[in-house]
Amino acid sequence: MDTTFLDARGLNCPLPLLKTRQALRGLAPGALLEVAATDAGSARDIPEYLRQSPHELVRRQDDDREYRFLIRRGEEGQGPERGR
Repeated sequence: MDTTFLDARGLNCPLPLLKTRQALRGLAPGALLEVAATDAGSARDIPEYLRQSPHELVRRQDDDREYRFLIRRGEEGQGPERGR
């Protein structure tokens, strides 16, 4: 399966999170999204959003002020968002 790449480097909070949410909405369940961000808030905001969503954080990598997240798109109606 191909991985979609979202370059959110250089964007300030809350844009990396908003763009991540938007990109996930455009993917099929099970698809992978890799996000690269430089805003320190992303290191907190994106994982917290994923904990409250049906999406899965597959891998996280922090390197010299760059944060990378590999996310698997979840199924609607699954996980903590169910019923919202």
